[in-house]
Amino acid sequence: MAVHVVDEANRCLQCKNPRCRTGCPINTNIPEMIRLFKEEQVMDAAMMLFANNPLSIVCSLVCDHEKQCEGHCVRGIKGAPVHISAIENYISDSCFERIKLEMQPRNGKKVAVIGGGPAGITIAVILQQRGYQVTIFEGREKLGGVMRYGIPDFRLPKTILDRYAERLYEMGILFRPNFNIGGSVSIQDLFDDGYKSVFIGTGAWRPRRLHIPGETFGNVAFAINYLNNPDVYHIGEKVAVVGAGNAAMDVARTAIRKGAREVNVYCVTEEPAASPKEVEYAKLDGVTFQMLQTVIEIKDHAVVTAPVSWTEDHQMVVDKSAAVEVPNDFTIISISQVPKDRLVQRDKELKLNASGTLETDENGETTMPGVFASGDVVTGAKTVVAAVNVSKMIADDMDKYMQGLDG
Repeated sequence: MAVHVVDEANRCLQCKNPRCRTGCPINTNIPEMIRLFKEEQVMDAAMMLFANNPLSIVCSLVCDHEKQCEGHCVRGIKGAPVHISAIENYISDSCFERIKLEMQPRNGKKVAVIGGGPAGITIAVILQQRGYQVTIFEGREKLGGVMRYGIPDFRLPKTILDRYAERLYEMGILFRPNFNIGGSVSIQDLFDDGYKSVFIGTGAWRPRRLHIPGETFGNVAFAINYLNNPDVYHIGEKVAVVGAGNAAMDVARTAIRKGAREVNVYCVTEEPAASPKEVEYAKLDGVTFQMLQTVIEIKDHAVVTAPVSWTEDHQMVVDKSAAVEVPNDFTIISISQVPKDRLVQRDKELKLNASGTLETDENGETTMPGVFASGDVVTGAKTVVAAVNVSKMIADDMDKYMQGLDG
């Protein structure tokens, strides 16, 4: 691995106007990272990466590099781009436990972070370093959110998230697992207990439905539920996956690993929405793609499928007259998720927008004063790096808000 990474680093041209950095959603200084690596200043490179992106290890594994940093690499115009993700992963992973984090003196102010996913971890790290006492409230037993419960282990090993949990503990961040704010305890209760600000990063855990017959049957699962714990499902040998995004690829590839002999992905467009790399991996695993096809009914031992076409104004047309019945044991629906509304039901000052996500202003503040939010609970299901990028800015806004309380 090290030899490969060194070879890749030596291919970097150190462009004066680095397109790779432009393509990175979080503006990672990739040329500087590679320069430090080549000069054997690996720890400096790791500290720079962590300061810019606390989840750099995760992003080096799960980002869509083909569309982002590597997709913009000038080397890729006439050949293979520099394998930037491998270099970042080597640096971040090998140095993670040794990174020296600058910690400002404690300022006596408490911050509550609801949700231990990408957005929540980012906020917690930044504000803890700035002197706040952060407590993460998590509805599940372990840290990670969608990274732990929505991404398969073969793409993101859970041991990485366990290492993050240990590092956050070392920083002094408190973690309260198996506890849902919005049940017996409200956000207002947090303020009453002295928290100066609250961050909501609860993600998007409510799956979108197809609204077709048979969707409630016992041989059906939603992707976000299936990925949470695939071992509790008996999927049989023939599996249909409805949807073709990156989550659908995770579902299909997991199903193969859990014993399915035949996995068909039904995609309503001519090309899957998932990244080309993930699609190729799925094909290598044995997944079959049914393009311009959808499922219109689920039966006990079959799915009914129909061809799809698109009008000039991008309206989908399903030809039910050409429907066919395909033998099938299990169906997994993967057409995205939206946030749950537990917090909104409990704290009436919070408002949702038309799309069902939490309403915030340009500073990430919700309609409840002192309560901020970002990540999937605001945007709907997006990427890890997108959640980190926005959360960094919102951490600044939360800091300004709490500093303003002194004035």
